[in-house]
Amino acid sequence: MKVIDHINQAKNTLISFEVLPPLKGKGIDALYKHLDPLMAFNPSFINVTYHRSEHVFKKKTDGSFEKIVVRKRPGTESICAAIMNKYNVDTVPHLICGGFSVNDTEDALINLNYLGIDNVLVLRGDAAKNESVFEPEPGGHNYAVDLLRQVVSLNDGIYLEEELRDTQKTKFCIGVAGYPEKHFEAPNKEIGLQHLKQKVDAGADYIITQMFFDNAKYHAFVKDCRDIGITVPIIPGLKPIYTKKQLTHLPKTFNIDLPTDLSNEVLRCKTDLDVEKVGREWLLMQSRELKKAGVPVLHYYTLGRPLLIADVIKDI
Repeated sequence: MKVIDHINQAKNTLISFEVLPPLKGKGIDALYKHLDPLMAFNPSFINVTYHRSEHVFKKKTDGSFEKIVVRKRPGTESICAAIMNKYNVDTVPHLICGGFSVNDTEDALINLNYLGIDNVLVLRGDAAKNESVFEPEPGGHNYAVDLLRQVVSLNDGIYLEEELRDTQKTKFCIGVAGYPEKHFEAPNKEIGLQHLKQKVDAGADYIITQMFFDNAKYHAFVKDCRDIGITVPIIPGLKPIYTKKQLTHLPKTFNIDLPTDLSNEVLRCKTDLDVEKVGREWLLMQSRELKKAGVPVLHYYTLGRPLLIADVIKDI
C-alpha cells in the first residue's frame, strides 16, 4: 500500500519508523530485535536507509596503496522485502543519486517493482567521505529532482531504452525530504523552498522533514510551504537526544539548532542516562503537541534507541 494512501485513509495521526541496514558481516536478526518492540504500535510504514559505497585506500605489501570500493551497509532492497514478509508492513527504501548511474537506478526500481514495493524516498544523498562536495556517479543524477523525474517516467512506462514497446508502468509513491531549518547547501531559505516546490511539481506525493527539536520551526515550515503552493502532506521527522555528545554532533552533522531550554537541561545532566530521560520527555512533549495539531504521521528516526521511542509512543 502506498504511503499517500495510508495518509488519505487515516482518521488519526499515523506512526512510522526509519531504520538502518545492518553493518556488513552482521545478520538481520539484530534488525528484527530492533523492530520487535516497535511493531506493537502498528506502524503504517518503515523507511530503510541506503548507504553509498566509499572509496578507501588499503596499504599493499610493497608499501603502495590500492584504492578499493567498500559498502558498509548493503542490502536496502532485500531488507525492505524481508520486513514486509516478516511483519506484513509497508516499507519505503531510500533511493539516492550518489553511487548510481541512471541505468543502475532503473535496475533498482525494476527490482523493487518485482518485489511488490511501491514506495520510495528520493534523495540526492550526501557527498562521499573523501569528497568535499557531492559528485554524481558518471552517468548519474546530480539532483534529487532529476532522480524523481526518472521514477515518474517509469511510472509512465517510459524506460531508458526508448525502443521498448508494451512496457509495464510502475506505481511508485514518491516521498522527498524537506528541511525546516534550511538545507546546508541552499543559499537561503526561500531558494530552498523553491527547490522543494520543484520536486513536488515534478511528482512528489509527500514530504518528510529533517529532524527538528523546535515544533515552531516545523509549523513555520509548513506555513511557508503552503504559502508558495505546496499542498502535499508534510510529515515531521523526530529523533530523541540521549547523549551529551549530540549537543555538538547533531548541529554539525545535520545543520540544525537545538532549543536553549533543551540544551540547558542536557548540560545539567551528570550522566548519559540522565540525558536519555531529558530526551524522552522532550520527544514526548514534541509528539503530543504535533499529534494535537493534526500532523499526518509521526515519523521516528529510531537509530539506536527503539526502546526509548517505544516508551514515548505508549505515553502519547
